[in-house]
Amino acid sequence: MTDLRNHTLAAPTDLLARALMAFIFIMAGYNKIGGFAGTQGWMESMGVPGILLYPVVALELFGGIALLIGLKTRLVAFLLAGFCVLSALIFHNDLANDFNAFAKNLAMAGGFLLLTLHGPGKFSLDAKLAK
Repeated sequence: MTDLRNHTLAAPTDLLARALMAFIFIMAGYNKIGGFAGTQGWMESMGVPGILLYPVVALELFGGIALLIGLKTRLVAFLLAGFCVLSALIFHNDLANDFNAFAKNLAMAGGFLLLTLHGPGKFSLDAKLAK
């Protein structure tokens, strides 16, 4: 099997992959700010204390931005993987009606675990700071 980490397209592909994964979290965090009370009520209806919305918004918004720019990528990816699994289990566990969201969260967690293992790539602040 060929190692593609040094291929010409590796760095831009790493950046694109991070951007695609970050997009959903940046938008979700931003949208939760706009609909804070409604989201907080929904969380509480699912048995989760509404006060936890503050760290959720911070993780989604700032974690998404950190992922996009490649800052503390392995840590952020690990935290987002855990968030995806918890979110799937707590909020998307009605598999008869919400299977796609459940599966999407598990797939995202898998991608984040790969990012945790392999790192952000060349086009990242982590790579710049390592030099």
